[in-house]
Amino acid sequence: MELKLSQTEENYIKAIYSIEVHTGKSVSTNKIAEKLKTKASSVSDMIKKLSDKKLVYYKKYQGTKLTSEGKSIAVKIVRKHRIWEVFLVNNLDYTWDEVHDLAEQLEHIKSNTLINKLEAYLNFPTHDPHGDPIPDKDGNIEHHKNIMLSSAKVGENCTVIGVKDSSSSFLKFLDNTKIKLGSQLKIISIEEFDNSMIIENNNSQKSISHQISKNLFVKKL
Repeated sequence: MELKLSQTEENYIKAIYSIEVHTGKSVSTNKIAEKLKTKASSVSDMIKKLSDKKLVYYKKYQGTKLTSEGKSIAVKIVRKHRIWEVFLVNNLDYTWDEVHDLAEQLEHIKSNTLINKLEAYLNFPTHDPHGDPIPDKDGNIEHHKNIMLSSAKVGENCTVIGVKDSSSSFLKFLDNTKIKLGSQLKIISIEEFDNSMIIENNNSQKSISHQISKNLFVKKL
C-alpha cells in the first residue's frame, strides 16, 4: 500500500533530494530551511515526522539523508515535475521561466497512470526545458556530470546543456543575452580579478559574470 503524504511532506522530501544530489552529503537543517524559505524549527518538526515514516535518516549534528524509500518518492515527484514542465512549454506555449511554479502545483497529482500517459503523449522526453534529466518510470536518472561553464578555459568551445539556477530572473537574463540550451559558446578571455568571461555566442561577443558562468552546465566540444 502506497504511503499517503501531504504536499508539504512531498516538498520537504524533494528539497532534501535536490540538496543531496548537488552536494553528495547529508543535508543540514539550515540548508533545508533556506531551500524552502522556512524556519529551522519547522524543519526540525518535519524531519521528525519523516523519520517516523522511515523516509529519512537523521542524526543530530550530522544532518539528514533520505532512506531508499524516501529517495524513490523524491524521484517520482521530480519525474512528474519535469514532465509537466515539458508539456507546458511544448503544448501550451509557456516560456521556460514561467513553468516552474505551475509544475510545483501539478507534481502533487497522485496518478502514476496519468504521468505515464503524458510521458508517452510527449514521445518520452529525456530532459525538461531547463536541461534537467527526467527519471524514467522505474526511477532511473542520469544526473549532470557537474561541468560548469566556470571551469572552461580560454579558447575552449562548449555547448550549454542545462542550468543550475532555474529561477525566473536568471532564465530571463539568459533570454536577454540570447543564451539557451544548445547554444555553442567559445571562451575568448577570463578576467583574473573576478573570473568574469568574454564569450562568443552566435558570432557576437559578450561579457558574463562568474555568477552566471557557475550556473550553466556545459558539454565541452
